Amino acid sequence: MTVETVVVDHPLVLDSLAVIRDVKTPNALFRQNLERIGTLLIAEATQTLPTVSGTVETPLTTATTERLAVQPVIVPILRAGLGFLRPAQELLPDADIGFIGIARNEETHQPEPYVNKLPDNIASRPVIVVDPMLATGGSLIHTLQLLIERGASQPLTVIVALAAPEGIAALEASGIDVTLFTAVIDERLNDSAYIVPGLGDAGDRQFGAPA
Repeated sequence: MTVETVVVDHPLVLDSLAVIRDVKTPNALFRQNLERIGTLLIAEATQTLPTVSGTVETPLTTATTERLAVQPVIVPILRAGLGFLRPAQELLPDADIGFIGIARNEETHQPEPYVNKLPDNIASRPVIVVDPMLATGGSLIHTLQLLIERGASQPLTVIVALAAPEGIAALEASGIDVTLFTAVIDERLNDSAYIVPGLGDAGDRQFGAPA
């Protein structure tokens, strides 16, 4: 098994999940609750980041400390992954950010890349890929392969709000070592490769449908 799946069923995550599933939720409230989910998932996913010991001088005495040993690289998959970028930067303000843009062909359901902007120094650094939804897994697997080609170490950390069983199965079949953090594993994909019950198109619900 190359995929370790962690379902983060924190009450605050579940509360925001109910909001973003609701078809009546407006874009601004959708973004707010998606970011709330992102904050909680990222906090959970970064519990094992390596630290180094040190000391600081407080107003009273010397205190022992722990600081991050190395800053991770955050990679949102455009455009929906931007919904997790702000919480990632708030929790990890010194992290480097890479961008992978992948559109889904609505006829073939296959990924079509259009942006590839990654930091040069990703080898030997924790890499965290963020995208609200894991549907077929095509876009995510393509992104992970690009990262591995650039020297990223496995296992790679992936954070999504919703995952479909088919997407998890595709990840497992890819042979890539992944630790997947999600708020929920939904029922299935429909014939259009949308997650059911899902929440619709995460990009459109954050930013509006493109003209």
